[in-house]
Amino acid sequence: MPSPQLARILLASLLVLAACRAPAPPPRAADWLIDPSPYRAELRQDERELVLTNGLVRRVFARAPSLACVALDDLVTGAAHLRAVEPEAVLVLDGVTVNVGGWTGQPERAYLRAEWLATMTPDPAALVCTGFEELPIEAPFAWKRVRHAEERPWPPPGVRLVLTFEPPEGRADLAGLVVRVHHQLLDGLPLFTKWIEVENRGTRARTLERYESERLAVVEPASLVEATPRWPEHPLHVFSDYAMLARERGVEWRTDPAFGTQVNYRLETPCLVVARPELGPGEVLAPGARFRSHTTHVLVRDSLERERAGLALRRAWRTLAPWVTENPLIFHARSAAPEDVQGAIEQAAEAGFELVILSFGSGFDFESRDPEYAATMRALVEHAHARGVELGGYTLLASRRISDEHDVIDPETGTTGHAAFGNSPCLESEWGQEYFAQLARFRAATGLDAIEHDGNYPGDVCASTRHPGHAGLLDSQWKQWRRITDFYARCRAEGVYLNVPDHYWLNGASKTAMGYRETNWSLPRAEQLVHARQNIHDGTWEKTPSLGWMFVPLSEYQGGGAAATIEPLAEHLDTYEAFLQLNLGAGVQACWRGPRLFDGPETLALVRRWVGWFKERRAILESDVIHLRRADGRDWDGLLHVNPALATKGLAVLFNPLAEPLERRIRLPLYYTGLTERVRVRIGLGPEREARLDREYGLTLELVLPPGMSWIELR
Repeated sequence: MPSPQLARILLASLLVLAACRAPAPPPRAADWLIDPSPYRAELRQDERELVLTNGLVRRVFARAPSLACVALDDLVTGAAHLRAVEPEAVLVLDGVTVNVGGWTGQPERAYLRAEWLATMTPDPAALVCTGFEELPIEAPFAWKRVRHAEERPWPPPGVRLVLTFEPPEGRADLAGLVVRVHHQLLDGLPLFTKWIEVENRGTRARTLERYESERLAVVEPASLVEATPRWPEHPLHVFSDYAMLARERGVEWRTDPAFGTQVNYRLETPCLVVARPELGPGEVLAPGARFRSHTTHVLVRDSLERERAGLALRRAWRTLAPWVTENPLIFHARSAAPEDVQGAIEQAAEAGFELVILSFGSGFDFESRDPEYAATMRALVEHAHARGVELGGYTLLASRRISDEHDVIDPETGTTGHAAFGNSPCLESEWGQEYFAQLARFRAATGLDAIEHDGNYPGDVCASTRHPGHAGLLDSQWKQWRRITDFYARCRAEGVYLNVPDHYWLNGASKTAMGYRETNWSLPRAEQLVHARQNIHDGTWEKTPSLGWMFVPLSEYQGGGAAATIEPLAEHLDTYEAFLQLNLGAGVQACWRGPRLFDGPETLALVRRWVGWFKERRAILESDVIHLRRADGRDWDGLLHVNPALATKGLAVLFNPLAEPLERRIRLPLYYTGLTERVRVRIGLGPEREARLDREYGLTLELVLPPGMSWIELR
């Protein structure tokens, strides 16, 4: 627990119940971000239409003259986001473009009037809907739960609508082609999910050169005569699991030249959402083969206010990828020598850490074929488990050169060395395929619990025609993405924790970087602390605390000398404590990298104190974040954790970066705690007091903030 001195300072803080005499706030309608339980997904149907809805959003499919999506509505704001009818999907098969559904004859593409539907006609060349069915949600892959995480269901509950399309009469060239369009809506979340399956029931092979699995002609984000370098943000946030190099590559916001009445003079408004890989897939479908596309998600945001929009996205991550709520305390051990690993395990167990990762530069070798080495690692894993600790290791994929034979080939130069990270192996070369097979073999032989996979696939294309896993350029990106995401899915099914510095969490990865510049950890210690709190503040707008990792250089990292180094730990307990406070207080786990976690009884006591503080409050600290004030080194900064489902519904963590106490009047916005009238407040270890919220569900406090961290619990 915190030191007696800190406790006394916190107890001396002055609590002013500024809203104590304010009238009770008015009742509010059920907010899905506070209580999602009323919003259950369902499929409604009659002779005219199919409706996917959960009370928050609605997607409507007209059934006549043929099936087509005719509405995508936000039921919270009343906004209608669809302005025109588009095909359900578009395929390019053997050079021929094939629409999957779609109507013609809409007189105006700025909006879609109900009376126009009766006059529009199906696209005569398009595939036609021959049936539909309602099916339960299926998990795309298994999640083996072996460590602490939120109690979220997997797969998440909801409904799935599957539409089947086949060729119309007269399209003998498409005989045997069947396309299934999957639409999914979950309980309590304003988010639509979609993917397609293409099946070849014909007698000859077909090449699926390109596809578009979603096309939405959406209401324009703004009506501007001239184009602008930055269009206003759209209420629809569209993303996919086809993500590489820290961005989604499976979604495009395009212009719509057919929308001739838009205000923009050159018809350059981004108002057509298209989901597709940027290249390929170039998949050859043999008779009887079936292809599944990437998955696209449409989050319908009822507000573009930054905090609420961020909360909506973070709720999506918790729902679609609940394994990201696994959040073990990680010690990055600097040496993989067996005796040093044993020492790291013992230190982790003593300090309350939960996972040891044999870090980059440690000498750990995931690619070793030596059975004796694997046996040694197996023994270390078993020793770690006996001490209640997990063990994992680091491996590098990209950012390395293998050979001209196995590296990606640039299509413009025909040479290697032009990948996203300079040199990179092709994942579908013989070396790439064997690399992933080796990772699986070594993990199975050793029982390692975690993989830190650095230099993960960044989306490189490859023009080689000699690699066994892809035919050429067209299918190179798709096949490499499938190779790495299939591996991550298998790891998730086996309970393996995955540290991956990229956007692979929808494919099974556990955590990515919160957002930092590595060289900043060579700055003087005091500057590192301010940077770290800025990184956490900025990184948690779109990430949950558990989704992003931070970094703490216990020993020197990329330079900086003694001024940047915490070692010897006992000589810099103030800095060590500050790093423990800022990371654990934010619910964020850092990579604590060095030779040890403690160097004596006093240091061990310090680490145990704050690890114990964190674990006692873990549920609220790993909950969503409300941003109070960004660190600037000049005044206080802080975050507010909120979770209306817990007994402790809010926990504010405030930092004073100065050497003397600060007296400040601070308002805590408590709307997302679910509290409506009164709140019980406890500042640090002080007594609990009751206060009334103001009419905007807030509480104003006058505080004396000592140097360092203070916290306020709200029930």
